[in-house]
Formats: sequence, C-alpha cells, structure tokens
Amino acid sequence: MISSFMSRQFIVFLVTGGTAAAVNFGSRIVYNQWLPFSGAVILAYLTGMVTAFVLAKMFVFKESTQSTRRALLFFTLVNVVAVLQTWLISMGLAFYLLPALGVKHFVKEIAHAVGVVVPVFTSYLGHKRWSFK
Repeated sequence: MISSFMSRQFIVFLVTGGTAAAVNFGSRIVYNQWLPFSGAVILAYLTGMVTAFVLAKMFVFKESTQSTRRALLFFTLVNVVAVLQTWLISMGLAFYLLPALGVKHFVKEIAHAVGVVVPVFTSYLGHKRWSFK
C-alpha cells in the first residue's frame, strides 16, 4: 500500500487534487458570504469534487477503462466518505479543538484547510481501486 503513494500517478493526483482543493477552499470563502460556515463547507466540497473528477479523469487515471457513468458513481461514493471526513474535522477543529488551544485568528480557514487535506490518502486509494480501475 505504501508503494501506491510513491508513484508518478500519486504525484499527479496530488497536483490535480491540490488544484481541486484550492477551488474548494477558495469557493468556501465566497460561499460563506451568503451561507453559514457549515453549508459553505459542504457546497465548496461539491465544487472541488467536480473539479477533481474532471482533472483526475483527464490527467491521473487516463488509462482507465471504466465507463464515465460508473466512474462518476464510484467517484461520488468515495467522496461521500471524504466529505464526511472533511466536515467532521472542519467542525471539530473550528468549534472545539482550536478554541480550546486558544487560537483566535483564521480559525475557520485553518480548520477547513486541515479538513480538506486529511482525505487525500483515502480518496486516492478509493479512486484507484474503484472509481478509475
């Protein structure tokens, strides 16, 4: 399993995923102008997810023989798990851990950034094994 993370494919996944994460993070700030933090995190995650699917299909798993419909189904399932990870971590950090540690500045930004990074590894394995096999 460790060897999966020591490949060119994983590096490209990180670059495309980083791009999608930047879209996720940036769009959360925009959405937060009209929505509460919790809803903005979910909507931003969906925006990043669409970006991630397109980039992964084009650049990471281009040899996949999986149909687009099936790939999208599994991509969505893998991301349902990842969005739960993102949301739980973001909420836990923003409303419990960071305030308990005395962090007062950029609390939501720090919480959301950590929440977005955590599912990178589980998502890669899920997409490699199911979404784009």
